[in-house]
Amino acid sequence: MFKVEAITPSIGAEISGVSLNKDLNSATVEKIYSALIKHQVIFFRDQDISPETHLKLAESLGDIDPGHPVYPHVEGYQSIVLLRNDVDNKPDTNDWHKDLTFKSNPPFASILHGINVPKVGGDTLWASMSAAYDSLPDGWKEQLEGLEAIHDMGTFRNDFYNEGGIDSVNSALKKVGSAVHKVIETHPISGLKYLNVNQSFTRNIVNESQGPSDHILQFLFQHITKPEFQVRFHWENNSIAIWDNRITQHYAVCDYLPSFRHMQRITVVNDKRDK
Repeated sequence: MFKVEAITPSIGAEISGVSLNKDLNSATVEKIYSALIKHQVIFFRDQDISPETHLKLAESLGDIDPGHPVYPHVEGYQSIVLLRNDVDNKPDTNDWHKDLTFKSNPPFASILHGINVPKVGGDTLWASMSAAYDSLPDGWKEQLEGLEAIHDMGTFRNDFYNEGGIDSVNSALKKVGSAVHKVIETHPISGLKYLNVNQSFTRNIVNESQGPSDHILQFLFQHITKPEFQVRFHWENNSIAIWDNRITQHYAVCDYLPSFRHMQRITVVNDKRDK
């Protein structure tokens, strides 16, 4: 029987009683979607899914991203990002971030499948940006309303620099570009207001000099780290997480090295139910 159990009051639920390989019909997909909107990130255990099932699940939610601008992909599946990390290939996701906010249309959701994970360490945290917004003092809410911020590729500069030096960075900045987003956004389905800045990619507040901009952003970056807004998930082989990238941020804890960690992820660009 399909069962949804909340993990914290603010964010996160674990779903049981369903096989994604066998039970992925329209009724099940709607239950999964409803749970995702309500809890912002949802988790499954013991789901030994194939790449085809991974794609089918992603396509049931919306349009799939063709491929990540930096990370490699699973052979034969351009849209399935391959995340294989160990001491010789350290991860760069141990920072609070929303995926790809340097794009004008950041993705709706991601589906992450744990293939081979460490027995100890390697947890991922998610934070609810609606809970973070709700707890702001009224004065801060008023100050932030109507502000916009510039996002760029942030720490991905390191990847391009390691590939080809500063010329590679400059070329990537031109190719990848930047985007401007509201600091306070409203979720199109739930109607919840949420904070829309993240430490990895948000660079400065539009029409503010660097000092005041840094003051605002650093306050918000610290604010979102409160445990009351968060859920922490311990991975096991064949665990799956689906999160709503619009209203959450996440942080992949890098405490498992030199152990090996293999994950596969599909990003869903547009929510087909958001018309």
